[in-house]
Amino acid sequence: MKIAMFTDAYFPRINGVTVSVQSFAEGLCKLGHEVCVVCLEYTEEQQKSSFFDEKTNDDKSPFKILRVPSAWIAFSKEDRMMRLDKWHLVKKSMDEFQPDVIHINSEWTIGYFGAIYCRHRHVPFVFTFHTLWEDYLANYINFVPARGLKKIGMEVVRFYLKRADVIIAPTKRIAEVVDRYGIKRQVNILPTGIPDSKLEYDEKKSNEVYATLFKKFPELKERKILLFVGRIVKEKNLPFLFDVLEKVQESQPDTALLFVGGGPFLNELKELAKSHGLEKSVFFTGYINGNDLIYFYKMASVFTFPSKTETQGLVTVEAMLSALPVVAIGEMGTIDVMQGNNGGFMVKDDVEEFSQKTLELLQNESLHKEKSEQALEWGSKWKISYLTPKLIECYQKAIGICKERESK
Repeated sequence: MKIAMFTDAYFPRINGVTVSVQSFAEGLCKLGHEVCVVCLEYTEEQQKSSFFDEKTNDDKSPFKILRVPSAWIAFSKEDRMMRLDKWHLVKKSMDEFQPDVIHINSEWTIGYFGAIYCRHRHVPFVFTFHTLWEDYLANYINFVPARGLKKIGMEVVRFYLKRADVIIAPTKRIAEVVDRYGIKRQVNILPTGIPDSKLEYDEKKSNEVYATLFKKFPELKERKILLFVGRIVKEKNLPFLFDVLEKVQESQPDTALLFVGGGPFLNELKELAKSHGLEKSVFFTGYINGNDLIYFYKMASVFTFPSKTETQGLVTVEAMLSALPVVAIGEMGTIDVMQGNNGGFMVKDDVEEFSQKTLELLQNESLHKEKSEQALEWGSKWKISYLTPKLIECYQKAIGICKERESK
């Protein structure tokens, strides 16, 4: 098949949608399908990693990437939107590519034009409901009442839910939201898979990564590390980990906390760490290339995940597949991923309980080994090689629905 994947978020912008698109695109190519990712252009500054100073390189991708000229967005420094006068470029490129199916992964300008193209050219489209915009918009727009933002977020998503031939949700809870939105249709539950390439560990590369890390943060050497990986944004409840660290250090003073990732909340979080007096125990790498994350998972003692808004929590799966035990607050996507204490401990939004379980993993070697082995086994259910064939079934279903509709 020829598959076009439309997304308003793609590298160097890093989030769950970006990872999902890249992971499935690679998986589809390995199975012999032809893929074109339609996404946005970013500025030179945005294309640099603040830690290793690497740039996005589309030429190395196994699939075609069409980057559409974009403009800045006033309420988000990280995001951009497609220039509306460049619609003809998308249309021309898709007419040349001739997709059998279009997979829309976001709800803004790129996603919208993907839906319009499908309507005009009678192309079947699959929509993945990645983001609960009714909750997330409040973190970007503060000049509209919260109730109004929830309504806007819901209606934006409903536009795609009503028009898609096939709907995908990454978790059961997101599928339930579709029903709450009044869309009485079948929803296919398909989590994002983790590509094997993200789990490849190279000894030479590990030495380079650790040399760079310890040169920048010599205080990290010989310490037990609590690791967080993800975007540094307010909605991820990150200051919670400062309270956890302080509690843990009462019994395990050699413990440090490492944040891997960048985002609009980074500078404020650094200031909060200082206000807690944790400058010598909390460290921030900024953005890291996705294929280098394995080295951070491997060096850590416990993966600590305080977010209560994740639709999936892919980094939790990545940690598990790196044999790193997890302590996470059991809400939203974390519930679907861990389903209890699989691969670690799923706890309440409580500093005492979170700290206690973290300490158990730090101080009990046999428990740490048991949870490490369990994490590796449990996480294998999210490998991209296991999930991509299920995505292909969704595409085939959408093509069949479209053909039946056109024949009437």
